[in-house]
Amino acid sequence: MLRRDGSIESAGRLVGALNFSTQPMNPLNPSFAEDVERSFARQPIMNLIGAQLSLVEPGVVEITLPYRADLAQQHEYLHAGIVTTIADSACGYAAYSLMRAGSEVLSVEFKVKLLRPAQGETFVARAKVIKAGRTLTVVRADVFGIAGNAGRELIATMQGAIICLRNRDDNN
Repeated sequence: MLRRDGSIESAGRLVGALNFSTQPMNPLNPSFAEDVERSFARQPIMNLIGAQLSLVEPGVVEITLPYRADLAQQHEYLHAGIVTTIADSACGYAAYSLMRAGSEVLSVEFKVKLLRPAQGETFVARAKVIKAGRTLTVVRADVFGIAGNAGRELIATMQGAIICLRNRDDNN
C-alpha cells in the first residue's frame, strides 16, 4: 500500500519509498547543441515540411512547424504522419543531446496517441528524455497546436525508444 509520505507498506511492514525525482540531464558531449543543429540540417524531411529546431537543451528538444495546407489531410487538419514525424525527430534529438560525441541515433520503437484533431497555426513537438541509457534511451514527446490567442492545445503524445549507434572508430 502506498502511504501519504511516499513510502510503500506491504503486510504491515515498510518496504521502501518512491522517488519521483527525475535523473539529472548531463550531456556527455560538450558540443551537443551544435551537433544536434548540424544533424538536423542534414535531414531532408525537416526541410521539406518546413520544420525548425526551436529549443536544444540537455535531454530536451523542441521542433516547430508552421501549418501548411499541403501537409494537411482531407479535413484540413495537419496529417497524423506529419505530427508523428516531428515528434519522432524531437525524441531522437533529445536522446542524441545526451550521448557521447560521435554517436548516432535511430528510433527502434514508438507509440503515438492522437488526442484531438491537429489544428493550429503552428505546431510544437517538445521531447524530453525519461531515462538515458548506454544503448537505449526512453523519450516522451508532446505535440501542441498553437492558434493565435487561443493558446496551445495538446494534440498528441509519443513515447519512444532511441538506440545509440556508436562511432565505429570508438572502441569504448
